[in-house]
Amino acid sequence: TFTVEEAVETIGFGRFHIMLFLIMGSTGVVEAMEIMLIAVVSPLIRCEWQLQDWQVALVTTMVFFGYMVFSIVLGLLADRYGRWKILLLSFLWAAYFSLLTSFAPSYAWFVFLRAMVGGGVSGHAQGREENKLIIALCSCPNPLLSLGKVFWLAGSLLIIGLASVVNSTIGWRWLIRIASIPGILLILVFKFIPESARYNVSTGNAGAALATLQRIARINGAAVPEGHLREPAQERRGRFKDLIHPKYLRTTLQIWIIW
Repeated sequence: TFTVEEAVETIGFGRFHIMLFLIMGSTGVVEAMEIMLIAVVSPLIRCEWQLQDWQVALVTTMVFFGYMVFSIVLGLLADRYGRWKILLLSFLWAAYFSLLTSFAPSYAWFVFLRAMVGGGVSGHAQGREENKLIIALCSCPNPLLSLGKVFWLAGSLLIIGLASVVNSTIGWRWLIRIASIPGILLILVFKFIPESARYNVSTGNAGAALATLQRIARINGAAVPEGHLREPAQERRGRFKDLIHPKYLRTTLQIWIIW
């Protein structure tokens, strides 16, 4: 018998993981563009709607408020229905509300719609972190994992570059529409992303997990281990109150403060 982790290590690093790295890394580009968009649009909506300082600040606050609330909700849904479904839902959600933002008739609508965009963007992490782990398990070269951080920077630079051209010509509404295009394009390549084998085996769907592993092996020109895929020993799932248990409290507080 063998586990998912043992199969991934046996298959090794290859073309599938490069493809996965590029697709999931691109979610960082989309996320950065949607988050940084407020910085380059705020001065324009301030003038258009005659906003005060606190109203401009509220836009950014509500984006991250939506991110905070929906990251919890989408995280729970991802545990129940699968990473792939929630990741696809989050991209459809973020792209839809981002496009709607460009038609916002008033400040109140703008704030609400950007909060919804923040909620959609929060779901990107559900799949990205899972696939980071899968990439890391298969003897991935460390420089490649480090390059993952470049995607966020690329997205930030891209939205600033676009804003310098678009804002002064066709306006901020078109900037938002153009910034939505990368997220829409990513939706089209989602068929290349399989559901997490770790998730499938944890829900008792060993057949689907094995099919995913065989697909990865085929793309990489490798083979899965011989034997039967077994489920890992069931462990008690963590609970929120574990974070404030005396054993983990110091670490929890340090991580919260750093973030």
